[in-house]
Amino acid sequence: MEDKDLQIIMSLIVNAGNAKSDAMEAIQFSKEKNFELADRKIKDAENALVAAHHSQTSLLIDEAKGDHKNLTLLAVHSQDHLMTAIAFTDLAKEIIAIYRNL
Repeated sequence: MEDKDLQIIMSLIVNAGNAKSDAMEAIQFSKEKNFELADRKIKDAENALVAAHHSQTSLLIDEAKGDHKNLTLLAVHSQDHLMTAIAFTDLAKEIIAIYRNL
């Protein structure tokens, strides 16, 4: 795997992980009725997801141009990490809405 590809994949993993962590923190803040910080953490999670998507898009563009990559476990892991972070962030928003209405 080329260094450029490894950097892109690791960026995807890091940003997805940050998004999930921010979403978890947002839930904790909402449990404490601190919705200002919860909203800020959800925004941070969304920004991290955008950064992760940019990394993913870079890989997809290379693939579309015919620059086929070897499918590594690390690449698969990065995609799994991203999808989990997206689902977790969406769920966190719903949980925060429930706490807000309690």
